[in-house]
Amino acid sequence: MAATTPVRPTKTRHVVLWLTVVLYLITYMDRVVIGAAAPSIREEFGFSTVTMGWVLGAFSISYALFQIPGGWLGDKIGPRRALTAVVAWWSAFTALTALTWSATSMIICRFLFGMGEAGAFPIATRSLSRWMLPSERGWAQGLTHAGSRFGGVITPVLVAAIIAVFGWRGPFLIFAVIGVIWGIVWFWYYRDTPREHKFVNEAERELIETSLNRKARKSSSVPWAQILSNPQMWMLALMYACYGYSINIYLAWFPTYLADTHGMSLTQTGVFTSATLLAAMFGDLAGGFVSDRLVQRLGLTWARRIVALVGFLLAAAAILLAINITAPMASVAMFGLAAFALELTVGVSWAVALDIGDEFAGSVSAVMNTAGNLGGTGAAVITGYLVHAYGWNVAFSVLVGLGVIAAALFLKIDASKRVYKDEMGAV
Repeated sequence: MAATTPVRPTKTRHVVLWLTVVLYLITYMDRVVIGAAAPSIREEFGFSTVTMGWVLGAFSISYALFQIPGGWLGDKIGPRRALTAVVAWWSAFTALTALTWSATSMIICRFLFGMGEAGAFPIATRSLSRWMLPSERGWAQGLTHAGSRFGGVITPVLVAAIIAVFGWRGPFLIFAVIGVIWGIVWFWYYRDTPREHKFVNEAERELIETSLNRKARKSSSVPWAQILSNPQMWMLALMYACYGYSINIYLAWFPTYLADTHGMSLTQTGVFTSATLLAAMFGDLAGGFVSDRLVQRLGLTWARRIVALVGFLLAAAAILLAINITAPMASVAMFGLAAFALELTVGVSWAVALDIGDEFAGSVSAVMNTAGNLGGTGAAVITGYLVHAYGWNVAFSVLVGLGVIAAALFLKIDASKRVYKDEMGAV
C-alpha cells in the first residue's frame, strides 16, 4: 500500500506578514509627507519656524498619548477591525490636511492624524501574535520595521516629484487613497486567528497552534494590573526609551550636526542622512533574522538577548569613535555603523513584546512604544539644550551611556516568561 504524502503547510501567515510590512511603509510615508512638504506649506501660508514646529509637533504629542489606547483597541476588538478602523481614520485626516486653511486647522488635523497612527504598530504587533511562529517573530518584526525605514527614505523623493506636478496638496490626497486601498485589502484578507481563514490548511493551522502551545481563543479583558505590575514590562519600556532617544537623534538632529560640525551643504546632509537610514534599515533586517536563527541553539531568551547586547554595545562604541574622528567621511561611516547596530535591536525588542505579551501583545507593545516615543521627544528637546551649552560631542555622548544602560536592562528581560497569568495560572 502506497504511503500517504504529507500535506505541506500553506504560507498564509507570510502573506499576512507582507501586508503588515506594507502597512509599516504606509505609516512612515504618511507621517513624513508633512516634513517634505513643509517648505511649500510655509511659502503659501507664511508660517514661521515656531508655527511650523507646532504643526509638526502636534502629531508627536498625540502619537505618544494614544499608543496605549490603540493597543487596547487591538486587544479588545481584534486586529482585523481595529487596523481597518485606524487606517481609515488617519487616511481621512491625511486627505483633510490638504484642505486646511490656517495654522490652527492644520495643527488640529495633524493631532487627529496622530491619534490614528498611534494604534498602527501596537495593533499590527497584536495581529502577528496569533500568526507568526516564535522562530519567525524576530525576522517578522525586523522586516516590518525595515519597511517603515524604507518609507522614510523614499518619501521625500516621491513628495518632491508629486509637488512639482500637483502642488503640496497632491501628496496628501494620493497617500490617503493608498491607505484606504490597504484597509480594504486587509479587511478582506486578514482574519484574527488562522482557524478562521479559508486559505489556511490544517497543516499550517497545526503548525502555528502547536508552536504557540495553545489553541487560538478569543481574548478576555486586558489584565492591566498584571502587565503594569510586572518588572519585565518596565525593563522593556525603559530599554526602549533608551532606543527611542537614540534613534530620534538621527531623525531630528543628524542633518544639523553634519552641517554644523563638518560644514556640509543641504544636498550633502540629505544624501548622508538617507544613507545612514539605509544602514539602519539593513540593521532591522539583520537583527530579527539572526535572533530567529539562534532560537534553536540558545533558546528564546538568549537568542533575543545576544542580538540586543551586540547591537546596543556596538552602537555605543561606534558613536564614541564617530564623534572623535575629524575626517567627515570616516565619521559618517561610523555613524552609519552605529545606526545599523542600533537597529539590530528593534526587531528583537518587538519580538520580545510578542513573546511576553502573547494574547495581549498589542497592549504590551503599546506601553513599550509609548516609552520609546517619550524618549524620542526628550531627545528632540534635550539635545538642543546640550548642544547650546556644551557642544555636539556631549550631546552624542549621551547616546553612548544610553547604549550601555539599554544593554544592561536587556540582561534582565526573559523572553520566555509572559507578563500575565492565563486562566490556569501559567505564565
